[in-house]
Amino acid sequence: MKTTIDLPDDLLVEAKAVAARRRITLKDMVAHALRREIFPANELNTADSKRYEVGPFGILRLKKGNRTVTEQDIRDFEKIADEAEFTKAIELRDKA
Repeated sequence: MKTTIDLPDDLLVEAKAVAARRRITLKDMVAHALRREIFPANELNTADSKRYEVGPFGILRLKKGNRTVTEQDIRDFEKIADEAEFTKAIELRDKA
């Protein structure tokens, strides 16, 4: 379905740059971002669900526990999330 979205210029420029770096279309990136926003629990796999939960605003967060979260933990999770997002985007592109 086609629709028109009015975005701020700076956001559109950055979105296009990110899509180009990921070698996906802007359309695929926006669709993926919307899915992540609407269905954040789908981003959790079994291993992640032991450490992360969906917060009250639909955003993934670390489960409370006795463990101290380090900057490296955050960087590691970001890297895993970026790699998973890239892989899903490639799969979506290949299906099209």
